[in-house]
Amino acid sequence: MEDGGSYTGVAMLLHWVIALLIIANIALGLSAALLPPSILSDTGARVVIDTHKSIGITVLGLAILRVLWRLTHRPPPLPSVFPGWEKAMAHVAHIALYVLIFALPLSGWMHDSAWSAAASHPMYLFGLVPWPRIGFLMHLDPALKEQLHTQLGTLHTACGYALYAVLALHILGALKHQWIDRHPVLERMLP
Repeated sequence: MEDGGSYTGVAMLLHWVIALLIIANIALGLSAALLPPSILSDTGARVVIDTHKSIGITVLGLAILRVLWRLTHRPPPLPSVFPGWEKAMAHVAHIALYVLIFALPLSGWMHDSAWSAAASHPMYLFGLVPWPRIGFLMHLDPALKEQLHTQLGTLHTACGYALYAVLALHILGALKHQWIDRHPVLERMLP
């Protein structure tokens, strides 16, 4: 491995579990978005949406662990052959990924908490563990709550599209360095 070494096993595990959960949640979120409103109250559709919420909260928890791990364990430096602008872009992309990995589940949780039917539809993580809504949002005036529900849904969707773009750049950058530039960057994140 050219200068730098690999990430720790914990960092690798958190990276790949979060990545797989995000990919699963993208599929669930897009499939739920394609459902007509008349079907959204259907039990099958609720399972898709509730699983999407559960995965989002799980990603939030794992992201917190990942940040705590990263604060106490320095990542290996990027190879010295990378030009300065590529190193800077890699850091910007990582910061954007972290921001979006937090913004998506938080905006989704807030969106769900402002849902007019939240009080009559308790939230359970994977159908097992009761999960609270954000209380102050649930207790707002119904008109304000509906307005916030719409705005937070728009924010959640915008964060999703931003994540798709940054994630695509992250993956394409790693593949470019691995296969075109012949810098073994993928090996840094593989056991």
